[in-house]
Amino acid sequence: MYKYKRVKVSAPLMEWNERYVLSIDNHQEVMEALAHFCKKQKIKAGEITGIGAISEATFRFLDPATKKYVDKTFAEQMEITNLTGNISAKDGEPYLHVHLTCSRRDYTCVGGHLLSARINGACELIVTDFGLTSLGRRADAETGLNLYDF
Repeated sequence: MYKYKRVKVSAPLMEWNERYVLSIDNHQEVMEALAHFCKKQKIKAGEITGIGAISEATFRFLDPATKKYVDKTFAEQMEITNLTGNISAKDGEPYLHVHLTCSRRDYTCVGGHLLSARINGACELIVTDFGLTSLGRRADAETGLNLYDF
């Protein structure tokens, strides 16, 4: 499903953080592999960045008027130009909030809140575990979002 390597960070203010370089295997689903990795490593708070290539992606867009998500799938070869997200916990499970921007064959971009994406080529991620920090989520009735629960 994926391969990873724990890397040492030499920045003085990051002494409690663990950092991983993660390579998701070809044809795997990104969010599924990432959730599995976070659960296995017991990551309760962190951040994610990455690049790669996919053959399909489904994005979500929250309509603020209805507080309902509208999903749209793009089934074509695309380059991941930016994958950015954070890791927290909801109901005892990893909660991944990931946004993705992809470049299409004609050099236009699509992107948004990522629901799923299928690797077709490579997916290289950097995952930072905030260590002793734990971040939870709660449903917010006003926005319809799962917000940080501080």
